[in-house]
This record gives sequence, C-alpha cells and structure tokens, in this order.
Amino acid sequence: MIVRESYDVIVIGAGPAGSTTATLLADAGHSVLLLEKSRFPRHHIGESLMPHTYHTFKRIGMLDKLKASLFPTKESVQFVNAEGRDSRPYYFTDRDPHECSRTWQVRRDVFDEMMFANAAEHGVETHQEVQVRRVVFDDGRAVGVEAKIGETTATINGRVIVDATGMNTLLARQLDLRRPDPHLKHAAIYGYFRNAQRDSGRNAGATIVISTPEGNGWFWSIPLSDEVTSVGVVAPPAYLTTGRGADPARTLDEEIAKAPGIAKRLENAERVGEVRVTSDFSYRATRIAGPGWVLVGDAFGFLDPLYSSGVMLALTSGEMAADTIDDALRADDLSADRLGAFGPRFVAAMHLIKQLVHAFYDRDFSFSAFMKAHPEFQDHLVRILIGDVFNDEVGAIFDKMRDWTSLPEPMPLETTAPRDSAKAAT
Repeated sequence: MIVRESYDVIVIGAGPAGSTTATLLADAGHSVLLLEKSRFPRHHIGESLMPHTYHTFKRIGMLDKLKASLFPTKESVQFVNAEGRDSRPYYFTDRDPHECSRTWQVRRDVFDEMMFANAAEHGVETHQEVQVRRVVFDDGRAVGVEAKIGETTATINGRVIVDATGMNTLLARQLDLRRPDPHLKHAAIYGYFRNAQRDSGRNAGATIVISTPEGNGWFWSIPLSDEVTSVGVVAPPAYLTTGRGADPARTLDEEIAKAPGIAKRLENAERVGEVRVTSDFSYRATRIAGPGWVLVGDAFGFLDPLYSSGVMLALTSGEMAADTIDDALRADDLSADRLGAFGPRFVAAMHLIKQLVHAFYDRDFSFSAFMKAHPEFQDHLVRILIGDVFNDEVGAIFDKMRDWTSLPEPMPLETTAPRDSAKAAT
C-alpha cells in the first residue's frame, strides 16, 4: 500500500538506474517511492559489467554484497576473429592492480533483485507489480504518476518524477522524445548454455566478443554462475530475423554452426531455457530532463551492447541524476535547466563509447592495425573498455581514429521544448 499522498521523488522502474537513483536520494534524506511493474526475480539481458561500476557500488552499499555473491569475477575482455583466432585478452588489472579493475558477470534476475532490496534497506519505499500508465503533468510540469495498483488506478503526487523504465521508455514515448540510431539498427537472438568451454586463470570470467564470418555481426559469450554461459548473436534484422521463420532457436543454432569461434566453445554444451529475441538496440531521447522530470539509464538511451556499457551507464546516470535532483530539491528549483545539469557530461561520455561501437562495425577498419600504428593509444582504449569515459582525456584516441574510419557526430541534447509538447502529455 502506498503510504504517502506525496513524495519528494517518484522513480518508475527498479532496474540498476532506478534503484541507484532512489537509494542515493533516500540517503540524502528525501522521501522516495520506487515502483516496479514486475515481480522479482524477473529476466533481463545485460549480464556483463564494466569495472567502472565499482565506485557507484561502493557508494550505494552494494560492493560487499557483490563480493559475497556467487557471480564470476571479470577482469578481462577478449576478441575472436571470424576464423576463430583468439586475440590477446585485455586485462584490466594490467593498467591498475587495484580491486576496482575487477568486476562481475551477473545474472540479472538475481542482481536486479539485490539492487531493489538494497534500495529498501536505505529507506526507499518500494513496491512491485505496480503498472505506471503515464506521468501526470500540470501546466507543463510533471507532478505525479497515474498507476494501476491491484485492481485500482490512483494518481500519486511527486515533486520530481524519474523515468527509469528501461527500453519501455515510458516518458520519452509519452513526450515523443525517442529517436533511433539509423546506423546501429540491430537485433539479437540469445540463449543460455550449460558446460560451455571456458578459459582458465585470469581469463576464466572474460567477456568474449566473436566476429561472425559474414562480417555483419558478432557473438557474445558471458560466463555466469552454475556453469551457465550467456550466448547471443547480434546482426542487422534484415539478416538475422527477416525471412528466417518463427523459431529463433533454429536461427541461433544456424549462426553458431557458421562461426568457429563460438561453435568450438559450445561443442559439449547443452542449451537450457528458452531462446529470446530483442531488437532496436540503439536509440536516445532528445532531452534528459524537463520541468519536474528526469530520464535515467535505458529510459534515456541505449547503445549497442558490444562493449557491455549498459549497466555502467545506467548506474552512472542514476548517480549523476540523484546528485543533481538533490541539489535541485534543496534549492527549490525544479526547472529543466537545473534538473538536466548533468546531461552534457553524461552524453559526452556516452558518445565516446558510441564512437568505438561504430568503429567496430566498419568492415574496412582494423583495431589491430590501428593499435599497431598508434600504440600510444593503448591505455585510452583500455580505459574506454573499463568504462572510464567521464573525463577529458580518453577521447583523444578518436582524433586520430578519424583518419582511419568515419565516426558519428554527437546527437545534440535539447534543453527546452515547445510548451505544447509537455501539455500534450496531460
């Protein structure tokens, strides 16, 4: 049962971004309501973390819980070419032996429930199986949510509304802010395999990225607990799903058989559970905040999952948003400019990863050749792979990379919108 008539902050969606935002705002002394439409545990893709998540985990009190978990430790990433030849692994601890250079491969059903429970421990009022239908506006300002709770529908008031609904992008759709990335229109078919081949030693928990023979996509191989490995193939929908029939498991098997780098790893493996399909990976909202509202995590934007940046960006956006909202509430200034103050820095970091994704998909570009010609950028590359992108240094690699491949221009971040756009949401 909802216990208050009004809250300082209402967070919609209890994934990593929503739980982080809610936890930090509760720690700051605000009344926070966190609403999740599903019941935990629930399936979610995106199991591989970047080491840069360490500092957020430490701040929200999750670090010791993750250390005590059964999640495999990840301290490297490795690339495999279309012929099945393995590259040298990128060991994050080689540049910094501190424990922050290690992270985890998580089962998201377990991990997300841990984050949700952690938020409650920090004083967040949490509710599951609450379906938020829309954000309520009054004269262009977000003032609450309309939610279905059991058999009843109620309006719950809040000074700030945070959309953390992930790929559902509730508010971005409501305000028509969501824009697809025309150059990264991909789909994925994925499943889980028991007893897949794994490397030993430091690379045992590595994320493996395997190019497909056609050169238009790639596989991921992510070791999870209980000897289960997450395996998925990513490629354009026109190739991966169009005309391939209604059985995604058959398509996944066909693609595995074509790619020696993943086929050899699954020779003695058994698929467990269903095979799933997801598409329209890459998109972004044109705004990150407005009067009384903020977007975090995938509700703002999502990049192709190539470098496993999703959870890191979700956690960091939640942390940055929480600090900004705290300042705005204390100043009693809930304007778009005040609530969106973290946006430019966050978008700049997101764009660094996006450029690396685009370079990977350029069939005429070779990371190996580029790094051989410019070894001075080795550290820049590793720092991006660990998620260390919130700085003014690592972007220098792209100044030189533009001589080798075309890279996208940043999508502008709007700070204002026509007044009737917000009124249309009322």
